[in-house]
Amino acid sequence: MSALLLAFDDEWPLAERLAAALGWPLQAVQRHRFPDGETRLRLPPRLPARVALLRGLQQPNAKLTELWLAAAGARELGAVQLALVSPYLAYMRQDIAFTPGEVVSQRHVGSLLAQAFECVITIDPHLHRVRSMDEVVPGRRGVALSAAPLLGAWIAAQVPGALLVAPDEEAEQWVASAARAQGLPYLVAHKQRLGDHEVRVSLPHADVAGRAAVLLDDVASTGRTLVDAAKALRARGAASVDVAVTHGLFVGDALASLQAAGVREVWSSDSVPHASNCVSVAPLLARALADWAEG
Repeated sequence: MSALLLAFDDEWPLAERLAAALGWPLQAVQRHRFPDGETRLRLPPRLPARVALLRGLQQPNAKLTELWLAAAGARELGAVQLALVSPYLAYMRQDIAFTPGEVVSQRHVGSLLAQAFECVITIDPHLHRVRSMDEVVPGRRGVALSAAPLLGAWIAAQVPGALLVAPDEEAEQWVASAARAQGLPYLVAHKQRLGDHEVRVSLPHADVAGRAAVLLDDVASTGRTLVDAAKALRARGAASVDVAVTHGLFVGDALASLQAAGVREVWSSDSVPHASNCVSVAPLLARALADWAEG
């Protein structure tokens, strides 16, 4: 069965790498934005039965509307099997109602995606109380990949013998994976969240003096957790502190704050387009899409 990759213009470099790795044709979803904020989409007039749509959901609100329209349009134009490739999948952190009346965004966004796509593929999703992506998209195929081994290999090449540091307990899964793959030591810090822009990070009783430390996490948004962890490492005598993340969102002054905290280098995967991109997730995504296409 023939297959096609569709992508939006703002993710074209990753789309080209992914299409090349798959050996699939690539075509664009064309957009026109009207002055009132509405969007007109244009897809290729004829689509094969199997179509994958690449769309990262950083800054997600407008993109979710475009995604829903693109999926519905693709069905009308011939697509029978649709896969969403969303390297960064938004609205995953809110998986329970922490206070009465809160809307559980993960449940409802997942349900929306399950209505539109047979398969959803993502990388290092922000999941805590669910066991797999299959639970996020009920009745569909959910695939969660990890860029941690890629970042671990990059770190090992750039900083031989680095001490990997998880800035909080949630990041331990990614740090442990990267450390095992490269034979590197690691430690896990403890985080206390005081608000959206305020955290307190403490290090375990471990000798970091004179060590080259690399903080590894799934996502950097405001960067406050990484900033506080970097300050703690510097205060304990770390020779250098670098940062590696899968999803480099870097909202507001995040990068400047990291540099002010003594961070030397900041690296990220190309799951989110950013100047810090150093490794590509295209091969990971290509293998997952190939498995779906053969299924």
